[in-house]
Amino acid sequence: MYREIRPGIYWVGAVDWDVRNFHGYTTRFGTTYNAYLIKADKTVLVDTVKHGFEDELFSKLDSLKVERIDYLVINHIEMDHAGSVREVLERYPEARIVTNVRGKNGLKEAYGVDHETVVVKTGETLNTGKTLKFIEMPLIHWPDSMATYVVEDRVLMPNDAFGEHYASERRFDDEFSDEEMGIVFRESAKYYANIILLYSKQVKRILEQFEVLEIQPEIIAPSHGIIWRSRIDGMVKKYMEWSSGIAENRVVIAYDTMWNHTMDALDSVVEGIEEVGVDYVIYRLGVSDFTEVMTDIMLSRGVIIGSPTLNRELFPTVAAFLTYMRGLKPFGKIAGAFGSYGWSGEAVGKIVEVFNSLKFDVVKTVRFKFSPSKARDELRDLGRSVAEKVNDSE
Repeated sequence: MYREIRPGIYWVGAVDWDVRNFHGYTTRFGTTYNAYLIKADKTVLVDTVKHGFEDELFSKLDSLKVERIDYLVINHIEMDHAGSVREVLERYPEARIVTNVRGKNGLKEAYGVDHETVVVKTGETLNTGKTLKFIEMPLIHWPDSMATYVVEDRVLMPNDAFGEHYASERRFDDEFSDEEMGIVFRESAKYYANIILLYSKQVKRILEQFEVLEIQPEIIAPSHGIIWRSRIDGMVKKYMEWSSGIAENRVVIAYDTMWNHTMDALDSVVEGIEEVGVDYVIYRLGVSDFTEVMTDIMLSRGVIIGSPTLNRELFPTVAAFLTYMRGLKPFGKIAGAFGSYGWSGEAVGKIVEVFNSLKFDVVKTVRFKFSPSKARDELRDLGRSVAEKVNDSE
């Protein structure tokens, strides 16, 4: 069923209850592919849905008696948003595409779509009976990304910004309890940490640009998850914090182990953290969801990584996670590393190489041969030193 957002503005997207993996991102609550219809003097469809869900989109348009679409706004060409663009144009061939120059090129390259297009830039408007203002948002999170703002209704449609992977029959944030919203905000943080974090500098610039362009939304309607209308200030504040590296007094310990020596060392690291009284969370990387680990790393000031050495390299699961983390470029972290070895002991040094590439503040490292029994004091000091610096950085 479609939902009215403002008079003449409707949610016409699709809910994907079943998806549990979204190009490597774990989506335990499913997701939505949000598209929006604007009916005024002209009829405008903002974004489409993932290929395979176009029937849900079309059924909502039929319910709204949409016989003609004048403009199809493509805020972002990725397949979960523009995946049914060809089907939409087949059904509504008179529609003119509205997008930026990167979007126009991308539609041709990704879908073979070379359709009549209105190319827009930041600050430009389109009068459809409602004033649509466009804001280019390159690299949030693709080069073509942009937002559409309905000026009179103060509705912002920012595509991937301010979204989360969360399937629900409810569309608006004020239809959820505070307890439920705790889960939604966590999923929003997870979305930012695993998709947007790499582009935090761009996020800060766009948030500043919104002020210059007088973008003052009363409703934020992203392309995944729920529509924000009662908790907008809280969501925008979160984006400002995450893009600035503001984090909580907590340490994330992520490790894996081969013959349990590295795992055995955890007790001492934790004892040191507990002496300082700082919160912590522990993940064994071989059995943990990397997207959840990254969420806590973004939300925490401190990170400690543990790995045994295997064939002069990192343990494979630790290596995989560090590669994943480095690609997302978390910043401003206080860090430490530890690990066991039997022959040569390169793993800890390789962890530090990743930390240095991310400009983490590396406080202390500890490596030990086989059993950690002779390194207990050093391991406690590692946990204590990272925790103390986390406290001092507040």
